[in-house]
Amino acid sequence: MLERISKDTRLCISMSGRPSNIGTRFHNYLYEELGLDFVYKAFAPVNIEDAVAGIRGLGIRGAGVSMPFKEAVLPLVDVLHDSARAIESVNTIVNDDGVLHAYNTDYQAVSDLLVEHGVDSALPVTVVGSGGMAKAVTAALRHNGFTDGTIVARNEDTGRPLARKYGYEWRADTSDVAPGLIVNATPIGMAGGAESVDLPLPHDFVAAASTVFDVVAVPPDTPLVRFAREHDIPVITGDEVIALQAALQFELYTGVTPTREQVRRASEYSRS
Repeated sequence: MLERISKDTRLCISMSGRPSNIGTRFHNYLYEELGLDFVYKAFAPVNIEDAVAGIRGLGIRGAGVSMPFKEAVLPLVDVLHDSARAIESVNTIVNDDGVLHAYNTDYQAVSDLLVEHGVDSALPVTVVGSGGMAKAVTAALRHNGFTDGTIVARNEDTGRPLARKYGYEWRADTSDVAPGLIVNATPIGMAGGAESVDLPLPHDFVAAASTVFDVVAVPPDTPLVRFAREHDIPVITGDEVIALQAALQFELYTGVTPTREQVRRASEYSRS
């Protein structure tokens, strides 16, 4: 790859509090396979305002946005597209000649996975968290007909408004909540954090679930996913989310739509 990088090579990046090589390997694999003059690099910004200014000033083509920056970038972009405006959360920035367009491909990925896995929309749903990813998850759930929902979040200032917006209940804990479909939209279980060995909810609550959906992608077998599998509970993993949303980002950056087989190979390579 280094031999083909030139002054004309287009740069795409990701910005995350805890960067991984997954997105980097996914995008660079597809650039190589499809013969595109792009390169992808992950960053952990120390100042998000300066980082977004750098996207504009350096002509960086696109940027993936992960926790904890999905809401912080909202006032820093120029155009909010429907997917980002509706949930006030950004996971993708596309730079068109200095104009920064913002999208949220997490929303579409979650929506597609609910359909693909055939999750029954009649189930009560518990969403853990109230940040940017929780907004994408909750919007996708309502879009797919899940009307009986609870947002479980310690932060009432963000949890209650999110629940109210989509007709759900807010709770600070799982007291008097029916588990049904559980979606973890927090960093709990993410590799590298102090919470990496924890479950986001009490063990007995998770054990009573019908389906568990963990949006944490690193590692793919989080403590929550492992616990669910040990109890024979169907799971949807963050690994699936990151592959789908990355494919949508790839198309926004390059204008090229990879095939499902190409996405599968890129995803496998990113984990190898």
